[in-house]
Amino acid sequence: MNGDPLVAPTEFTETMAHFATGVTVVTVRDDRDDIGTTVSAVASISAEPPIVLVSVLAESYLSEVMDRQGAWAVNVLDARHKAIAGRFAAEGRPSARLLLANEPHHRGERTGALILDEAIAALECSMTQRVVAGDHVAYLGEVTALPAVGRGSAPGSPLIRYGGRYHSLS
Repeated sequence: MNGDPLVAPTEFTETMAHFATGVTVVTVRDDRDDIGTTVSAVASISAEPPIVLVSVLAESYLSEVMDRQGAWAVNVLDARHKAIAGRFAAEGRPSARLLLANEPHHRGERTGALILDEAIAALECSMTQRVVAGDHVAYLGEVTALPAVGRGSAPGSPLIRYGGRYHSLS
């Protein structure tokens, strides 16, 4: 092997775009402000105890704050939350609190992280393990609470990411 990767990063990214994933917003209460980002690399790992995996860029501010705080919330987005997903994915975005200023939300009882009242589902998590994996960090978190969300609205279609774009199943 001459040091060149066996698979080019762009080819890998294009291939993985054919794998449909759910779309979430991960939020963390920082000592200074609330932060969050759109994350589609979320997976259920264990039911007993309940553990999820959340993968974020290793060099991101979110990773730094997740390391420091050790707790976060995962908001599973509905198809009607496409604009929220876009806002939380934008470069140079303001604080999560400002991004949710016109959206009904509350603070999680366990983490203090922002929870969207109209998310399909929400989880509050406490870090149990941190694994560096290439340019990302995979956080394993024990689910410490399942906040009540979706109040006053019928369950909608989940927001998914496929082909580099957001879609709904309906």
